[in-house]
Amino acid sequence: MLNELQGRKGDLKDKSEEYKEKRNEFNLEASKCAAKRNELNKRTKELIEEAQQLKKLRDENNEQVAQSKLKRDELNDQANKIYAEIDKIRKGLNLGDGPSLKELKKQIDALEFKQQTEVMTPAKERELVDNITKLTDELKHKKQQLEGNVELKTFLEQAQALRDEALVHHNKVKEFADAAQQYHDKMIVIFKEADTIRAESDAAHKEFVKAQEAADEQHRLFIQTQKEIREINKVIIGLKRKTKDSKDESIREQAKKEAEEVYAQFKLGEKLNTEDLMLLQRSGLL
Repeated sequence: MLNELQGRKGDLKDKSEEYKEKRNEFNLEASKCAAKRNELNKRTKELIEEAQQLKKLRDENNEQVAQSKLKRDELNDQANKIYAEIDKIRKGLNLGDGPSLKELKKQIDALEFKQQTEVMTPAKERELVDNITKLTDELKHKKQQLEGNVELKTFLEQAQALRDEALVHHNKVKEFADAAQQYHDKMIVIFKEADTIRAESDAAHKEFVKAQEAADEQHRLFIQTQKEIREINKVIIGLKRKTKDSKDESIREQAKKEAEEVYAQFKLGEKLNTEDLMLLQRSGLL
């Protein structure tokens, strides 16, 4: 039985070492997965912070768009009101009829270019010159009327100034809108990258849990075999002690028998040597 227990103990030791090695391997794998997961989580956090910053910049630019639009629309509204007053003045001066100053200047330029580039009969050329003169006189007359009206001139200057300022804000609207769109596009790209890395992190975490559970199972088996080894050791020690006690008892019985024989010889008058005397003392017969 003792041999069987010794063999069982040896098998358990082998298994225990195997469980310990596998446990350490799984723990190492779990550590690698945890390190990878943590690095991916760190990168995900950095990307989200970067995306949030881009979102903030996008929102700030969108706010600037709204403010610039509001300012632009206010200025255009003010300019429209002034132009309404200008129209009233023009009607009062009969300037609303016929082509505008810009249109007159355009017609004159076209006729002058035609005169310089085309070959015409004298009659046609005189007709052309008369038209140019007529339009030039009309242009001059309207300019004199406009320049002579201080109120109209002031309104025109105010309206143009408002239009110019409104254009500045309109350009800002486009500028801020373009910037907001760029920040938005970058933000979307980074959020998508963060989602991809987060998915990798989740996969690494699953691998970590799997390896950790495997390591825990190997550790449980290791502890179990260690416990069995301790139980077997107790049994082996008990058996050895029992065997030793039996052996000691047999030796004592044999020594007592030998001592009794020597004592019997002593009573018959035989002379004892030193070894015989010591035997009798150990047995308690002297």
